[in-house]
Amino acid sequence: MYRFFVSSDQIHEKDIIITGADVNHIKNVLRMKNGEEIAVSNGTDPAEYRCLIRQITEDEVHCSIIFVKEEGVELPVSVTLYQGLPKSDKMEWIIQKAVELGVSRIIPVATGRSIVKLDSKKASSKQDRWQQIAIAAAKQSKRGIIPEVGPVMSMKEALKDASSMEHKLIPYEMSEDAMKHTRNLIGQIQSGEQVAVFIGPEGGFEEKEIEAACKEGFNTITLGKRILRTETAGMTVLAWLIYQLED
Repeated sequence: MYRFFVSSDQIHEKDIIITGADVNHIKNVLRMKNGEEIAVSNGTDPAEYRCLIRQITEDEVHCSIIFVKEEGVELPVSVTLYQGLPKSDKMEWIIQKAVELGVSRIIPVATGRSIVKLDSKKASSKQDRWQQIAIAAAKQSKRGIIPEVGPVMSMKEALKDASSMEHKLIPYEMSEDAMKHTRNLIGQIQSGEQVAVFIGPEGGFEEKEIEAACKEGFNTITLGKRILRTETAGMTVLAWLIYQLED
């Protein structure tokens, strides 16, 4: 079933009106007809509206609400992935997969070892592109919300941004903590809490960045005995959270 996102003011008591680029997609790409069923969400809460297409006009698709599915598909915790800027187009892949695995928010981070350097103009353009990837991934994976891709932050800004979260995890290949310690930290996370996951770029975090994080209350964790790529590390932590927290 196809899923579309609308703003809250497009959702009424008995019907939903879809506008914008999705109208062309429904009419000319998917070639949908009156009577076909679709799923609609407002992108900010997990409620899913099951609808029948009632009328397709030049600029709008009018849908009748059949029922509202309150139980969502979202993780029971809010996870923000702070991703050190990787090389090439890896960030696009990371955003896509992180959204599929249930992340709530993604913050690109310019760390000491990030090879990619973005000025403000390039960073803004990249953010727009990355947000579109998040939207497409949310539709594909039938998410109830659209995860936000925030602006590029410095490591200092990112640590401050995460400071109030209940759980702050930072995988570090030089960590002396055993996997038992990591399992214990993951096991302490409860539904409704906020989790910050910091992932370094190629080459990992600088030692001074780890020290700064630990001073801010972060816990270093291990991802096992093997060295993972930057694009694999965050997905590993998200998969653990799914295993630990989903019914």
